[in-house]
Amino acid sequence: MYTLQKYSEERKILKWFNFFEKNRDMKHPFGRGINASISPKEEELFHQSYEAFENKETLQAYRLFFESLENFTNDISNENILLVQEEEKLNFTIYQGTATIYGYVTSQHLYAEVNIIRGALANVALKRYLLERNYQFTYASYFTDDDFIKLKIYHDNITMSPQKIFFPLREIALNADFDREYILCEFDDITIEEIEHLVPLDEKELAIKYKYMQQWIDELEHRIHTFPSHDNGGMQAFSCLNLLLKIDYLLVPKYDIYQKLSQKIQEYFLQENLSIEAKNEELKEYIDTLKEMPYTTFSKMFYNAKYTFNPTDKTSQEEINTFITESLAKIRWYKSNRYDQIIPTIYKYIAFYILYNYGLHPVNRALLHMLVEIQNQDFFLELEYDELYNTENNSFAQRQIIARIEDSITPYQSQFKSLKTFGELLDFSSLNDFSNSFYIQFKSLNYEEV
Repeated sequence: MYTLQKYSEERKILKWFNFFEKNRDMKHPFGRGINASISPKEEELFHQSYEAFENKETLQAYRLFFESLENFTNDISNENILLVQEEEKLNFTIYQGTATIYGYVTSQHLYAEVNIIRGALANVALKRYLLERNYQFTYASYFTDDDFIKLKIYHDNITMSPQKIFFPLREIALNADFDREYILCEFDDITIEEIEHLVPLDEKELAIKYKYMQQWIDELEHRIHTFPSHDNGGMQAFSCLNLLLKIDYLLVPKYDIYQKLSQKIQEYFLQENLSIEAKNEELKEYIDTLKEMPYTTFSKMFYNAKYTFNPTDKTSQEEINTFITESLAKIRWYKSNRYDQIIPTIYKYIAFYILYNYGLHPVNRALLHMLVEIQNQDFFLELEYDELYNTENNSFAQRQIIARIEDSITPYQSQFKSLKTFGELLDFSSLNDFSNSFYIQFKSLNYEEV
C-alpha cells in the first residue's frame, strides 16, 4: 500500500533532484544544472497532484504535476513545459536542451516521445548505437515510424503517482538531449531537426569565453613548466583536470566540446590500468586540440536552451564532506613538501569537482558558485558581475560575501533547524586562507530535519 509516509520520504528525494536556486543576479547559465528558479508553489502543487491521483482525478493530477516542474527566470516563466487541455486528454510539451518531448495523458495512460532523427538519414552505425542504447534504459525505448527514429515511454495510469511520473519523464528527456547532441558530434553527415528553440549566444559573450579558454590554457602550460622535473604527476593531474572542469562549468560548451571533454574526464577516473603520466598525456593532448580550435569552430559549440530536469543524482552531505576532507589533506601534504605553486589550483579544483560530479542541495550549489566567483574573479568581472575579490590588493568585499552566504542559507533554516550561516567565521587574510576556511565551514552544514 502506498502510504502518506512513503509519499513524504519520496518527496524529500525529489526535492533534491530539483536543486533550483534564486539566482537573482545571475545573468548567464553556469554548470549543467538548471539555472532557474522553481515555482514558489512547487511543494503545494506536488502535494495537490498526489491527492488528485489518490482521488482518481488523473488529468488534474498530471496538470498539477507538470505545473510543479515549471521554472522561472526573474519571476517570468521559462515556458519549459506547455500544456493544452482537451475534453478527455491533456497534451504536453517538455523542453530539455536540444530535445522537445511531445506527449499526452488520458485517464488510462501516459505517452511521450521525442523525434531523434529522420529514419532515412540513419546509417548502420547510428542504428546500431541506438539499439545498444535501449539496453541502458529503465523506462524508455527506441522505435521507428514512417518518418523518424524516436525515443518513447508508455505507462498505465492505474497505480500512478507523482513519483512514478518523474523518473520516466526525466529519463526520456535527459537521454534524448544527450543522444541528439551525440549524433551531431559523431556523425558529420547527419543533421537533426527541431532545434528552432535553441538560442544563440551574444557575440560579445562568445568572444569573452574564447579569450578566457585560450588564456587558461596558456596559464596551464606556463604553470606546468614551474613544476619540479620529477614526481610531478599529481600536480599535472590537478592542473589539467581543473582546467577541463573550469571550462565545463564557466563556459558551458555544448556539442563536440562537451562530449569530448566529458569523455576525457570520465576516462581519467575509470582507466585504473593506466599510469598517472599516461593519463595526464591524454588530457594534455585534448587540451592542445582546444588550444588549436579556431574561433569560428568554437563559436558553434554554444547555445542557450530551456531545461526541465537536472542530470545529476542527489549526493549525501557525508560523501561531499569526505571528498573535501581528503582534498584538504592533499593540500597539507603539498604544503609540507613546499610545493606551494599547486595549492591555489587544488582549492579551485575542489569546488569545480563537486559542482561537476555531485547532485547538490540549492544551498550547497549557491555557496560553491559564490566561491567559484571569488576564485575566478577576472572572468566574472568581464561578464559584468560585482567584484567580490580584488586580485591586485588581495581584498574582499566582506559585507557582500557575508550577505550572499546568509541569502543562500536563511530561506532553508525553517526546514533545517541546525543549518547555520558562517560568513563571520571566514578568514579573509588571503585567497588561500579564505578558500580553506570556506571548505571547513561548508563541511559543518547540517541538513538534518528536526
